[in-house]
Amino acid sequence: MIILENIITDRGSKYAVSGGVCHTPEEAKSFIAELKRNKKFAKATHNTWGLICDSGPVKNDDGESGAGMVILRMLEREDLHNHIIVVTRWFGGKQLGGDRFRHVQEAVRQYMATLST
Repeated sequence: MIILENIITDRGSKYAVSGGVCHTPEEAKSFIAELKRNKKFAKATHNTWGLICDSGPVKNDDGESGAGMVILRMLEREDLHNHIIVVTRWFGGKQLGGDRFRHVQEAVRQYMATLST
């Protein structure tokens, strides 16, 4: 499991991104459970994620409507299969509007950069 914490801050909201090898929706649930063993991530407002596995694409917005689809699209563009990416947000009290999608994209980009090094 790779975790990049405190990568984006905007109007009080803070973002982290994490991920790792994952082959099934069941493994994705286990991955999220393991991530949430860290109390900081368990208390997050949103843990949105996407995964393209052999059985097809799977996502969860965790209340951040549309964020899972943003992650899936980026996984598809990079042809990254059997690897879950989770974008975590701690809400800072102010609505971000469409900026939240740009932050999800930037978080995924930063995560993918760690895979190519």
